[in-house]
Amino acid sequence: MDFGLNEEQRAYMAAARAFADKALAPHAAGWDETAHFPVDVLKKAGEQGYLGLYVPEQWGGMGLGRLDSSLILEELCRGCTSTTAYMTIHNMATWMIASYGSDALRNTWCPRLVTGELLASYCLTEPNAGSDAANLRTSARREGDHFVLNGSKVFISGAGSTDVLVLMARTGGEGSKGISSFLVPATTPGISYGRKEQKMGWNSQPTRAVILEDVRVPASHLIGAEGEGFKIAMKGLDGGRINIATCSLGTAQAALEQAHRYLNTREQFGHTLGSFQALQFKLADMVTELVAARQMVHLAAWKLDQQDADATTYSAMAKRFATDVGFNVCNEALQIHGGYGYIREYPLERYLRDSRVHQILEGTNEIMRVIIARRMLLEGALDVIR
Repeated sequence: MDFGLNEEQRAYMAAARAFADKALAPHAAGWDETAHFPVDVLKKAGEQGYLGLYVPEQWGGMGLGRLDSSLILEELCRGCTSTTAYMTIHNMATWMIASYGSDALRNTWCPRLVTGELLASYCLTEPNAGSDAANLRTSARREGDHFVLNGSKVFISGAGSTDVLVLMARTGGEGSKGISSFLVPATTPGISYGRKEQKMGWNSQPTRAVILEDVRVPASHLIGAEGEGFKIAMKGLDGGRINIATCSLGTAQAALEQAHRYLNTREQFGHTLGSFQALQFKLADMVTELVAARQMVHLAAWKLDQQDADATTYSAMAKRFATDVGFNVCNEALQIHGGYGYIREYPLERYLRDSRVHQILEGTNEIMRVIIARRMLLEGALDVIR
């Protein structure tokens, strides 16, 4: 095993950090305060390749693996968690089109998605089908060479401000095998959007419900074959869980660096805070847990790149562990700052708000425990921990 990074990976990270420091970090607080969706900056990210990280090169993407993508996304998250998190969703949706769509869909949509000319939303969650996605009720009824979609989706990132919806709907019977995936242009007649949700964090990306009333979509807009939608959605979520875990790493790293600076400059009782052993121990625990989380995320990403049989389990473990650690590191960093951590002059309270949602999205951490436990206990795969 080689845990070191090669020169190419280090170059990817340096470029992403430079972009984050220039294009994201100086504006993150303002975007958060005004709930501004920075479409212009997303297009600049697309010019750098960050909106098609693991989309194959033949469809305009960078063609990177999930580990290399994770390295880049962590650096971007240091600049703005919320905006980078949207980039990960766009990457996932675009990858689904590039990986499972027809050549006609790929040729028509991918070149504009990877550059940021068009932006995408991933539409799976429904009012009564969140973690239980196989129970979704949005229907797609075949009428000639079209499908007619009816239903609703909730908590959709970018909805109302994006151009493409990658949407799962029921074309068949009950259960996961009755679900298909569609590419739906966001302005198709019959689509409307709910109010913009007022959220605790992730404020630089809008979140709305999507309502579909007799929305006609060409059958050629199926992504994959009819009935394969749930499988495709879950494949997307394996990578999506690594992405969200990575967002937690980047946010926690930014919080850790801010805490380190504060400990070395803030004085109390005639000494810098960093000279007090209790705070040294706290910082040591934060670093240790963050490094452990990073290694788990990198291992899960590597397994996904290798198409390992246990990639889904490791993605769930990485998501569960890294998002909990990320939030805890942000919380401890805020505590180190005392009252200053609670005011918006410092970024700690934003880091805390933005990282909290990572424990909920792409399947709650409770669902991650179900995935892991089922693999360990019901399937008897105890050797997965080796």
